[in-house]
Amino acid sequence: MDSYVSDEENELRPELVLVVDDDEMMRDLAVAALEQAGFFVATAENGVVALQRFRQLQPDIVLLDVMMPEMDGFATCRALRELAAGGDVPVLMMTGLDDTRAIEQAYHAGATDFVTKPIHWAILRHRVRYMLRSSKAMRDLRVSEARLSNAHRIAHMGSWEWDVLNDKFYWSQEIANIFAVDAAAFDSSYSAFISTIHPLDKELVNKAFEDACALQRPISLDHQIVLPRGDERYCHTEGEVGTDESGRVVYISGTIQDITERKHIEEQVRSLAYYDSITGLPNRVLFGELLERALTFARRYRKKVAVLFLDLDRFKEINDTLGHAVGDNLLREVSERLKHCIRGYDSVWQGIGATEGTPVARLGGDEFTVIMEDIQDSNGVIAASQRILQLLSDPFLLDEGEICISASIGISIYPDDGEDAMTLVRNADTAMYHAKREGRNNAQFFMQALNDAACERLQLERQLRKALANEEFVLFYQPQIDAVSGTIVGLEALIRWQSPELGFVPPASFIPFAEESGQITLIDEWVVHAACRQVAGWLAQGIAPPRVAINLSGCHFLKKSLVEMVAECLQNCTLEGRHLEVELTEGVIMRDVEQATATLAELKRMGVTVSIDDFGTGYSSLSYLRRFPIDTLKIDRSFITGVTKDPDGAAITTAIISMATSMRLEIVAEGVETAEQMNFLLEHGCTVMQGYLFCRPVPPEEITRLLVEGLAMPQRLDAAAPAKER
Repeated sequence: MDSYVSDEENELRPELVLVVDDDEMMRDLAVAALEQAGFFVATAENGVVALQRFRQLQPDIVLLDVMMPEMDGFATCRALRELAAGGDVPVLMMTGLDDTRAIEQAYHAGATDFVTKPIHWAILRHRVRYMLRSSKAMRDLRVSEARLSNAHRIAHMGSWEWDVLNDKFYWSQEIANIFAVDAAAFDSSYSAFISTIHPLDKELVNKAFEDACALQRPISLDHQIVLPRGDERYCHTEGEVGTDESGRVVYISGTIQDITERKHIEEQVRSLAYYDSITGLPNRVLFGELLERALTFARRYRKKVAVLFLDLDRFKEINDTLGHAVGDNLLREVSERLKHCIRGYDSVWQGIGATEGTPVARLGGDEFTVIMEDIQDSNGVIAASQRILQLLSDPFLLDEGEICISASIGISIYPDDGEDAMTLVRNADTAMYHAKREGRNNAQFFMQALNDAACERLQLERQLRKALANEEFVLFYQPQIDAVSGTIVGLEALIRWQSPELGFVPPASFIPFAEESGQITLIDEWVVHAACRQVAGWLAQGIAPPRVAINLSGCHFLKKSLVEMVAECLQNCTLEGRHLEVELTEGVIMRDVEQATATLAELKRMGVTVSIDDFGTGYSSLSYLRRFPIDTLKIDRSFITGVTKDPDGAAITTAIISMATSMRLEIVAEGVETAEQMNFLLEHGCTVMQGYLFCRPVPPEEITRLLVEGLAMPQRLDAAAPAKER
């Protein structure tokens, strides 16, 4: 028979009684009486057989005779108790002995109870049933206690009771495990319990127990304990009050659970939610809470608060060039300098922990903020800003070498520049951008004019995003004139934006912003497409237009997609490359000489001509000019303006004309507005000019008329005669 019987089977089958007696008649009588009562009955004629049967059957109760051969009942009972399943089975010893010594020997051997012969079988049945019921109750209680103990062990929870009147603490073993003490040797007084509480939490725990005794209030709190070796753990304590008939508190009982692991997880979650993973500084979320706290304090005590918005200069360049790992290391070093730079008395959070109380936060990227409280005037804020700028200007020594950076700082003051956190941060951000426009590595206070300008920029951004889709851009054209013959030899395409909401927006206002926002590429593409369509339209009308010059953004020019875009526009309009001229500034082509050389070579292979705009205001390096496939130099208007009044301007203009002639380059003078300027240029060999003296930028229909009818030339002064005609 299988010796393993499931709990479910034990519940469903009748109880099994093992009768052990060397007297066959006694065994038969016992079987008859017990089976009649509904029990299953197994028998054994001696102790040796009884132990074998017990291992096989695992009976619910054993009726054991005392006087048996080979192994008497006392020895059998002792051996049975040593078996794995024999510790809790009730054993009823049957004996004819009635002396006290035999009874003591039976109990000493492990018997549950005894009955003397001759046996009253009807009473025996009730006796067996009672013993089984008691055994089951005890077994269920032990199982329940084991389950509870196991649950407490898994949950790191123990139970306790404090006898208030006698000052005695009773702890379960699990609490002793949590507190790492020997429960038997532990002084069970209240003072001994309090001595285990962390010094920072003793007042909290004491107050909870005092309120429980005085107000009969339940206990529920988290606190720390200190183990004998000095380790600290977090616990959650629950307690309920017990009273006597008079309402006096006589005991408090409850549980203590070790929640150290949960607290650590909560701290990790809080760290992820409130702290920057790279620098360990408060992040944007915690910064918002800290600023709100500072403003609440300032409102209550009529104080001022300064918000410093700091952005690292050139950080993106460092990040892109040296990699994100270097960028992260740099951010960590910056955060350390900022924390040491801001004095402790700049913040009022010194009582809430050094990390959370730091007035420095990282909002993301290379943006940091500093909160300064209880400021008396702007001098302290200026001094703090200068400390930051000076400290950040010192080289950073990283594993990758020495890195130098600077910062731009914007400052807003509560309540002067805003009464809520959002407004203060926004205004400090606006002031920071003003600091960047002022040359970087400086600090600027917020002014309302800056906010107005920022609002205008925001409105400009929104409208600019819709301008292309709504076809709000148009091209105007300004002729380039051969001043000798009066012929239009070229046209410069100039974009104009007619916004329904903003009105006429000059290019100087929206082109820089389009470059900042990344929209300039789409605008450049629109300009090239529009110019090609216009040239194709003139050709379809039988008008032979001169080449059209197009200004391209520097950031677009250095993209490899530029050549493909120009080729596609020419192909779509069935145009030759000679119809287009690309205008670039010196600074653009000098950003990446190799890429610029390759792009210009591709354009030249397509037949597109190339001109350098605003020549003389940038690098003006002759060694690089010889490398680039350039067709035309355009003299900047700033030099043309002074050719008749400023000897230096005249000398530079003359030098550029001479250099271009020696390099066999065409030359165009921009910004010609007077006859004197025209005469000077003609005298020195520059015949192609562009400016208000001849024609302002005009819409396509006006240019069409001029291409057909010609352009009226200004009156030339008597002394003026082209040098090449002399």
